[in-house]
Amino acid sequence: MSSLQARLFSREVLPFYLSLLALAAAALLCDAALHLLNAVWIGRWLGIPGTLMILGSLAYSLRKRKLIRSGQPVKLLRLHETMAWAGSLLVLVHAGIHFNSILAWLATVAMIINVASGLTGKFLLGRSRRRLEEARQRMRAQGLTPEQQSERTYWDSLTFDAVKQWRSVHFPITLAFAVLALAHIVAEFLFWSWK
Repeated sequence: MSSLQARLFSREVLPFYLSLLALAAAALLCDAALHLLNAVWIGRWLGIPGTLMILGSLAYSLRKRKLIRSGQPVKLLRLHETMAWAGSLLVLVHAGIHFNSILAWLATVAMIINVASGLTGKFLLGRSRRRLEEARQRMRAQGLTPEQQSERTYWDSLTFDAVKQWRSVHFPITLAFAVLALAHIVAEFLFWSWK
């Protein structure tokens, strides 16, 4: 592996996988702790605050679509990432390995895909933004005019704009997760099988 490939791997790929791995490890550790403390029943109730945190994380999306006016988008984005990760952690601990219905499995799988989609978009957008800015800085250092810079970064700009369209993939995944999670919640209330 060349030095460039190693830097790319450590700067772009590794953080993505470490984020997913951290979520899985934290869920397993929390679930194991609940089992060791003979407090597995707590996990059954963690789905509620987890779901509320995930719902709270939607403030960023509402602000981005101008459905709400308050809040700074950058701070809301960080809050979105943190709350969605923590809420997903609680839902994963809630799910544990105690599934007894296909609906719960589907909702959990959809949530995991949604988290992976969100992290993918975060890292792709960050990488594209950095690459475009690095190219512009090199051109400024070479003394190119803004028009020449625009001309030379045309394809990079188009690529960045295309990567920004990732949200059009993330939204349907989020919607599928929301529908499955809502169906699971409604089924739990209808059949109330919590013991």
